[in-house]
Amino acid sequence: MAESYSHLDKTERTLIKDWINQGFSLREIGRRLNRSHTTISRELRRNLWCGRHYYIRSAQEFYECRLKKRAQRYRLKTPKIRNYVHQKLSIGWTPELISGRLREFDSDNYVCHESIYQYIYIEARELIEYLARKHKKRRTKHPYRGTVERIKNRNSITERPDEVEAREVVGHWESDSIVGNDKSSGLNVIVERSTRLVNISLIKNKTAKETKSAILRRLSNHTKVLVKSITYDNGTENTLHQEINDKLDLQSFFCAPYHSWEKGSVEQVNGLIRRYYPKGTDFNKISAAEINKIEKLLNNRPRKCLNYRTPYEMFSIASGALAD
Repeated sequence: MAESYSHLDKTERTLIKDWINQGFSLREIGRRLNRSHTTISRELRRNLWCGRHYYIRSAQEFYECRLKKRAQRYRLKTPKIRNYVHQKLSIGWTPELISGRLREFDSDNYVCHESIYQYIYIEARELIEYLARKHKKRRTKHPYRGTVERIKNRNSITERPDEVEAREVVGHWESDSIVGNDKSSGLNVIVERSTRLVNISLIKNKTAKETKSAILRRLSNHTKVLVKSITYDNGTENTLHQEINDKLDLQSFFCAPYHSWEKGSVEQVNGLIRRYYPKGTDFNKISAAEINKIEKLLNNRPRKCLNYRTPYEMFSIASGALAD
């Protein structure tokens, strides 16, 4: 059986340098290293400094650079796919939409949304401006990997009844947080999926205890038939969801890790709230009365998805129908 090939290491490069200076031939150097003379020839051809000099340090750096490039995976392999991604991003499509469209209608050129994100942040950073959040750096996922394990009695969003997904009945909510510039204070936002009614609460910190208090305070104002479930992401502020369930007699469901878009209703409302309170807002300087004003503005805002009725109107209609 033939022996497996191994790359030259720094020790061998040091010996090559010494023996070249001593005038040994490439065949003799190969014999001494138990290497083919073509390996030595290729080493010199690839790693000569300025095309003339062989230095140990630069040869090693050249080798490591080639090794790193070889390990890199080309994310968008053809000009056709790259042009398609550029075009669709420029008109407001997200990487998820682009990937999904390719999967359904051009499977030969399919590329997953994660590859598109990697392409943007590593190879085409000028496209960051077309992303919804426009983050200059991708937020690392690693610190959050243990969160799911810390959330006890966690039910996956895949277990959610079909009526919730279809928005057929009122009483199913989504919860999320907006954090201020101090990384502590902010807002708790809960949205009813069917009517898009929004409840916004100031929170002094993004803790599970503070989040639980805000949710209980707001949802306790609604009759039991209008509060059936809440869908969360996997943030640590949601670890006390079971206490909320017990208090309000409801169910909780959780998005898949890193899939906050699965609770799209509250994410969309967060975008509307950010028009009034952009990133960098100090919520310690915002009063509850101001938040209440914004909440009323949003609930009186006609929505295309509601056939241009307002969340207040739709929630009132649903509440009346249930009362009858």
